[in-house]
Amino acid sequence: MGLQPWHWAVIGMLLMTGELFIPSFAMLWFGVAALVTALLLWVVPMDLLSQVVIWLGLSIVACILWFRLIQPRIKTRTKAGLGGSVIIGEIGMIVSPVVANGLGVVRFSVPKVGAAEWACRTLDGRPIEVGTRVIVTAVMGNELIVMPK
Repeated sequence: MGLQPWHWAVIGMLLMTGELFIPSFAMLWFGVAALVTALLLWVVPMDLLSQVVIWLGLSIVACILWFRLIQPRIKTRTKAGLGGSVIIGEIGMIVSPVVANGLGVVRFSVPKVGAAEWACRTLDGRPIEVGTRVIVTAVMGNELIVMPK
């Protein structure tokens, strides 16, 4: 006779808890596979070899799904950490007026490079009123150069 379902549940929880200390999402999937193995064992009694084969198979499938399908899509959805050039061409709205030859604030509906609001100015020093939609044309340090859309 093999392990009991509660053994697999404890192993799964320990593996998933281990993910807190090794943040790579690898141990998480081994833990999920152990929990699924516990559920299967609870429904269908099986010997130890079958349990281990099912756990290994589920672990491999879960890791392949994570590293090949899910994780790459998550990484490409964010632009955080890529530098300011990814903001060029984005459209936002002025929430603090751009005064002549001074700074204003532009807000984006979705945060860009980690922030929803950015200091901005116009290239030619023209003022822009609150509520005006603008397009980002350049990035200078931590300020965006914008022009009315």
